Amino acid sequence: MLKNLCLLFLLLVGGVNASKAQLVKEFRVTESKGFDLVAFEFTSYKSTTQLKRVKSSDPLYVHGHLEKANILPVFSSQISNNILSASLVHKNVESENLGKSITSKLFAGASEDFDHTWDLGLTTNFLYHLDFNLGMGKSDFDLANLTVSQLKIRSASADVLVHYSSKAPNQVLMDTLLVTLNMGTVQVDKANYTNANKMIFEVNYGAINLDFSDGMSNQSQVIASVGAGKLYIHLPPDSFPVRIKMKTTPMCRTNLPKYLKELENNIYVTKGYKESDPRLLDLIIDVGVGSITVE
Repeated sequence: MLKNLCLLFLLLVGGVNASKAQLVKEFRVTESKGFDLVAFEFTSYKSTTQLKRVKSSDPLYVHGHLEKANILPVFSSQISNNILSASLVHKNVESENLGKSITSKLFAGASEDFDHTWDLGLTTNFLYHLDFNLGMGKSDFDLANLTVSQLKIRSASADVLVHYSSKAPNQVLMDTLLVTLNMGTVQVDKANYTNANKMIFEVNYGAINLDFSDGMSNQSQVIASVGAGKLYIHLPPDSFPVRIKMKTTPMCRTNLPKYLKELENNIYVTKGYKESDPRLLDLIIDVGVGSITVE
């Protein structure tokens, strides 16, 4: 009898461990010639995602830890018209009710994980055009020592961090930096390092935190919109050219520094503002319900 009970216990423990087991998947593009641009599209419905520079001669490296219960991701790559196009798609095939899944993740505690983790490695030697579709989760984009012509991030519910871990700004002008979330937080540190002509940040419910404290080296238009939540912007010194166009409602609290001059109704400028300045930071901000803080 005791022997049978021990056997049953071992089976139960083994079953629990098996349910927590994960698959490790790796994908790599080894081609290094025949293209001028790497266009990478990444789609994951629920994950923790990290992107950063790696020391490698390969233009793209992907490492993932996945739950066995879910379908395997589909990876593809090809070279055409001097462009290396790569795609990774990981769709939702869980049997649980989607509404239940979304609710459980939206109200999960801080220690809650998102079942899958992805580590994406890019290298210094290539120009990148990046497009991310993230369902739910957390993402960390460290763009230091990378050359990025475009970065677009879309998510249903996520916390998105874009930053530079070292003093290594983008070596080209970025056409567009776009982050749109239904719910979550967008944080961009050292935004001037992006060298982006246009930045668009849209959050329906949540917060946007933008750091322009070092000033821009090129002219840039920034659109930041929050339906309900908080918008925080850290400006460079007053000597830098900055213009802020604001759209608010009576349900939005506004806190602006005293040194800003109101040029006309809801348009503010710094002392160093000059419309023709090639370093002009042109901000268009819109918050429906919540607060705007500019420092």
